[in-house]
Amino acid sequence: MKTQTLALVAGLLATGGLAGAAQAADEVVLQLKWVTQAQFAGYYVAAEKGFYEEEGLEVTIKPGGPDIAPTQVIAGGGADVVIDWMPSALAAREKGLALVNIAQPYKSSGMMLTCLKETGITSPEDFRGKTLGVWFYGNEYPFLSWMATLGIPTTGGAEGVEVLKQGFNVDPLLQKQAACISTMTYNEYWQVIDAGISPDDLVTFKYEDEGVATLEDGLYVMEDNLADPVFREKMVKFVRASMKGWKYAEANPDEAAMIVLDNDETGAQTEEHQKRMMGEVAKLTAGSEGALDPADYERTVKVLLAGGSDPVISKEPEGAYTLDITDAALQ
Repeated sequence: MKTQTLALVAGLLATGGLAGAAQAADEVVLQLKWVTQAQFAGYYVAAEKGFYEEEGLEVTIKPGGPDIAPTQVIAGGGADVVIDWMPSALAAREKGLALVNIAQPYKSSGMMLTCLKETGITSPEDFRGKTLGVWFYGNEYPFLSWMATLGIPTTGGAEGVEVLKQGFNVDPLLQKQAACISTMTYNEYWQVIDAGISPDDLVTFKYEDEGVATLEDGLYVMEDNLADPVFREKMVKFVRASMKGWKYAEANPDEAAMIVLDNDETGAQTEEHQKRMMGEVAKLTAGSEGALDPADYERTVKVLLAGGSDPVISKEPEGAYTLDITDAALQ
């Protein structure tokens, strides 16, 4: 994987300052929520364009995957900062893992339920009696809160929905094992299209449009670390450089997609898919300079509390975010 380390070394060799400056660089380990793809383009762009180097940082970007939970990685000391969805982070905080949101590059949610039109589903009320594909490992929380808000049980039956534990693919829809599946606007929806199903044969329900959207892809650190002025300053530099990377990616989506491809060691991604993904991701990061909007936070908390007898979180969180880092980084 091409990381900031390579860019840093190249720059130091050019200036003849390898030994002294390399020792002075502050190391930061970032754990992604998923595999290398345009969902995380801003960080790869920041590394490729030298934005981290300009801040004196040596950033290692660790890809995620189906068996990697960012909360577990940071709890075990494997990362300084992780990317996670706020429902997962707040649920973990309530259980004792003191995560704090320090920045929110994603302004909007890309989460959807994508349904086959032939099932007769035209509104959320039509979910009753159907099988719906749902991601787990912390990604189920927005769905469960939505169903609770609608008063639809998730235990099956004619008045409820049957929840199919969906893998990170679209097979349940293609094989008609589920009437609807979880998709992201920038990823799985297009996998359905690429599989040969026409958009005219689909019905989509965006969480944003349904009023149950929660914040995605925020930057989280351990609360105890924020007590260290040295760590705080590293995070200020990291957020500033990362947001510079995100704004560059928004303005140059095709270039950003190619940078992501250059960093994909698996070779699983395609140019067409990553360019399309970057175009969709740019719609979600647009409007954010990196600082968490307290109104968006409150909306997320409200959705998570609306879980009936089994809410995602049982009480209003305290200390779950700070604006101090972005206030310093973006001034």
